[in-house]
Amino acid sequence: MSNGIPLLEIRDLWVKLPDEEEPILRGVNLTLDAGEVHALMGPNGSGKSTLAKVLAGHEGYEVIRGEVRFRGEDLLEMEPDERARAGLFLAFQYPMEVPGVTIANFLRLAYQRRFNREVKYTEFYRILLEHLKKLEMDASFASRAVNEGFSGGEKKRFEIVQMSLLEPGLAILDETDSGLDIDALKVVANGVNSMRSPDRAFLVITHYQRILNYITPDYVHVMVDGRIVRSGGPELALQLEAQGYDWVRSELAGVVQEG
Repeated sequence: MSNGIPLLEIRDLWVKLPDEEEPILRGVNLTLDAGEVHALMGPNGSGKSTLAKVLAGHEGYEVIRGEVRFRGEDLLEMEPDERARAGLFLAFQYPMEVPGVTIANFLRLAYQRRFNREVKYTEFYRILLEHLKKLEMDASFASRAVNEGFSGGEKKRFEIVQMSLLEPGLAILDETDSGLDIDALKVVANGVNSMRSPDRAFLVITHYQRILNYITPDYVHVMVDGRIVRSGGPELALQLEAQGYDWVRSELAGVVQEG
């Protein structure tokens, strides 16, 4: 937090697809301060990935109402590129291939746009190698085409390399743990943990508690049917792992009946 202003503040966010009437997000409220790690959990189809994409500025979603502020600025008024330059980073659930473009060239362009300065290739290559080494990745990785022929684990590691290099103020990991073996999961977690700082926040979106064995969140939130319905500490993730999501739905149904 800076001068009492949250890093990210979401107020009553409602979102739908343009050609559908039924909202996907139904009044999401969430506040992240710098220095915090938040985990967002929920069953499939609850709206977790939609929230991530809306924050990153992906096309194809219509904000019905609500407010999102990043460092006090109206995030919804920013273009996707502006959001990235401002320090927001999204690690995709399903990273795309970019044939013919090497990782070094791709990341050099992203680095220059993020920090708004030209960087000679030799200087950037040295910086990139430092980040690859930190994440226990071979230097030959830099010359490969972006995500082309990558295993699931390699794609996720590449996302973490990007995050490490671009030093975002807010990093959103959208089910980055999906499909990873234990070794790849540890590399991802180590990358996140090495970047934890008082100036940065993380939103870790996951269906399972597994990644939270290695990344300890400050707060855990449960999303069901497009709303955050429960928040707590790391113990909430353990409860979800042990009991699933049915108990949350049952509690919600009980509240509705009482009302």
